[in-house]
This record gives sequence, C-alpha cells and structure tokens, in this order.
Amino acid sequence: MESQFLESFVAVIEHGSIAEAARHLNLTAAAIGLRIRALESEFGTPLLHRAGRTVVATEAGYRVFSRANTVLREINDLRELATSPGMTGQLRLGATFSAITGLLPPILARFTHSNPQAKIFIQPAFSGALYRSVCDGDLDAAVMIEPQFEIPKTCQWHTWVEEPLILLTPSSMEVNHPHETLAVEPLIRYDRNLWGGKHADSYLRQAGIQPVERYELESLSAISLFVNEGLGVSLVPDWTGPWPEGLSLNKYLLPLDGFNRRVGLLSSKASVRTGQINALIETAKLCLPHLRPDDGSLIKRFAQTGPTPS
Repeated sequence: MESQFLESFVAVIEHGSIAEAARHLNLTAAAIGLRIRALESEFGTPLLHRAGRTVVATEAGYRVFSRANTVLREINDLRELATSPGMTGQLRLGATFSAITGLLPPILARFTHSNPQAKIFIQPAFSGALYRSVCDGDLDAAVMIEPQFEIPKTCQWHTWVEEPLILLTPSSMEVNHPHETLAVEPLIRYDRNLWGGKHADSYLRQAGIQPVERYELESLSAISLFVNEGLGVSLVPDWTGPWPEGLSLNKYLLPLDGFNRRVGLLSSKASVRTGQINALIETAKLCLPHLRPDDGSLIKRFAQTGPTPS
C-alpha cells in the first residue's frame, strides 16, 4: 500500500470532497479518485460514498480513517530515521495549562535559540490525558505532574521542579494556623478529577479536615482570582508563575510533610525524537534554577507555619 494513497484518503475525509482534497494536495481530482479506488481494491471494500455534494466515509472507511493518521505519522518517522537523524522532524510535546504559561516558555526560548531547526507541536491537556497520550505513542513527551504510580518501562521520568502544597488566602485574612482556617473558611477546591486536585484532597483527608466547600475549579489561575475576591480560601500547589497580576494574597506552608508535587517531563523511550527530547532536558537543567521562586510583588507574605495545635 502506498502511503500517498492513504494520505489522499485522509484528505478526502477531512475536507469533505475529492475536489477540496485535490486542491489541498496539489493534485487533480482524477488522480485522487484513482488513489481511492486503488485503496478500495486493496482493502476489498468501499471506503467512500457520496452524500449530496459531499463525500463521506463508509463504516469500513471510518475504521480505516481512525488509524490512518497514526500509520502516516509512523511512516514519516521511519523515513526521517533513515534519512535525517538529529533535530529534523516535529517533536510532539504535551504540556499542562500551567506549564504552558509558566515553565515552558523560557525553556523553549532557550531551546529554540540553540536548535533553530527544531519544530515542536504542543498539545495542551491535563496530566491524566497527557500520560495516556505518551504511553500510547501519540505524544513523544509531556510536561506534566509526576504520576503517583509506577510508570511503564517504555517511558522515563525527569523531575524539573517541586511545588509545595500551600494554603492560599486573601492578604486581609488573619490566619493562626492553616488547619483551623481550612476547617472554618469556605473552600475553593482544586478539581478532584485532576491529579493536582486529588493531591490536595489527600492532604485534607490525612489532616482530618472536613472543609466547608463553596466552589470547585480546574484552573489554578481562576482559583487565585476567586481567593483574591474574598470568595474563600484554597489548597493549591505553589505553581511556577507567572500568576495573574494585581493579586493581594498570602501563602502558607502546611504542617504535614510529603505533599510536594513534582512537575517534569514524561517521555517515551520508543520515540524517534530522542535527540530532541534529550536536548530539551538539558536545556531545562540550565533554565530551571532561574525560574523559582516567582513571588516578587505578587505575594505580600510567605509564612512558615508552626506546629499543629493540640
């Protein structure tokens, strides 16, 4: 099977017509039609049928289409391995939303300066989805929260930063002890469906705190804005900035140990972009010492708490 034939089939499905696919691939409609018929002959079943002025996939065509992009990407990877080792080809990199606005930009700026020929596709998602994408081979690597379980031997983990879990309050709020505050003040929860939110929930459980819940949000930036407006307090990681501007907040370290979250790079050992991944890791080592702390004028006070009250 010619990979160009499969590429033409994908283009027809994505563009909805043979004519549009032909324009996209700079081919004639007749050439696209011949390629589709060759595929149908090889598979022994129709892959397309007309629906008005558009062309849609048959049931068999949809099954082929669901795997076609993966097959084409792997063929392209093999071609580049054979002909162009090094920094060629596109690195498929996932990243959490906070990493995209915090850790990643300065690292990529230095990486791109040192490797101007490198090309990177960035997929934003939460850590759970990124983990699955790396394990399934859809991404070469991802900047994410470290899994709290053993990763498969096909992957490797590199810790970049440790972020302590903190109590976040309005600067005007008096806090004698974080646990007392968490027990009585309305809580703006970090979404428990996310790995970071589960981490915060584990702390509350271990501390025996039953909070007064008010909101549950998946965005750390949104949580900080809610706290700033006096809508409650929150238990969040002290994530690498930038944080939203103009906030007046206090951060309090927590009495219980063992709740730092690690953010780093999960990568696939099977990726053909090993050279780019290793270069990114080395670049991060050079950048990370300059990225934390990032409080500056944003946080008025960072207080170390005393012992848990009896």
